[in-house]
Amino acid sequence: MAIAAGRGNWANAAARSKARKSNLLDETRLRQLLKSGPDTIAASIGELDYRKEMDIYSARLSGADLVEAALAHNLEREVSEVMNYCQGSLRSIVAVFALRFSYSNAKAVLRAVNGGISADDLANSVLPDENDLNIEWIEIARQSETLEDAAAAMRGTPWGSAISGMEADSRLQEYEDNLDRHYYKEAINDLKSSGLGHSLLLGYLRKEIDHRNIVNLLRSLRQDLPLEQRMDAMLDGGGVLKGSLLKSAAEAETQDALIEVLRRSNMDTADLEEKLEESKEHGGFDPVVTLLADERRSNMRRMSHLNPLSAFPVIYYIESKVIEVQNLRLLVRGKAVGLPEDVIEAHMTF
Repeated sequence: MAIAAGRGNWANAAARSKARKSNLLDETRLRQLLKSGPDTIAASIGELDYRKEMDIYSARLSGADLVEAALAHNLEREVSEVMNYCQGSLRSIVAVFALRFSYSNAKAVLRAVNGGISADDLANSVLPDENDLNIEWIEIARQSETLEDAAAAMRGTPWGSAISGMEADSRLQEYEDNLDRHYYKEAINDLKSSGLGHSLLLGYLRKEIDHRNIVNLLRSLRQDLPLEQRMDAMLDGGGVLKGSLLKSAAEAETQDALIEVLRRSNMDTADLEEKLEESKEHGGFDPVVTLLADERRSNMRRMSHLNPLSAFPVIYYIESKVIEVQNLRLLVRGKAVGLPEDVIEAHMTF
């Protein structure tokens, strides 16, 4: 068991996070909602911890738009409240994990600008402007006509420094890759150099980087991207794919060659190879993405239980809350467009 180092309310924050996690929807309740209609699902969501946000948006939104705005706002509020009850070194460690949400918002703005989505439409969906935390994001979208404009408007922020000075003809994917690269670099540097010393979170981030690189390489190979683009998409800082192994993985010209590199890294590839076979039938890499995400969540859950006096019980709760919001958003949107229950269920996380 890892013992918490540094000042912080480790026991209190862990207890509060576990209490909040116990209030999240379990698999049984989610499957019950899956059998319900859109109106019933919306009413059930209102009976949970989302009533305050549902009331905020009910004056101007309805149906799936109402639920999605409420879910997004609630998640922002929840992360903010969790950060507020963490103190000292614990707060600094949790902040390293929580910063990813700001990078995610930056991506949402860039995608909106790139896709010609208006600031008003953005405010009605993923970044509702009733949430004060989103006002600056909406304003950036409103004053930006190009990706370069948006990057300039974000200058002075950690995520802005990641995309400032990019070439005028840079693609959206290049912007997003730079944001990912900058987040992981800064997160790892903060954990290693600031005296936080949270090796558990550092190990989790390294595994996450490895998984991102694997998925990026698989997609790059399917798209027949040249070596230079594959190398540019790689994230440094992984746990097993690093140095010469990372270079070899990027240089692999076929899926089989990539798997051979992964074997050389001592990674157990049996389950991955099985999911790759499934991917051939589905046409996408959803089975692989799900496998790797499940592995990370299992690892996070185990670390939370084995290390109760660490940041992991808090981080595990935040991640569990994110999953609940994603599941509910998928449920509501899927039902609204008439997707079959088995298709919705296949993309949910239990």
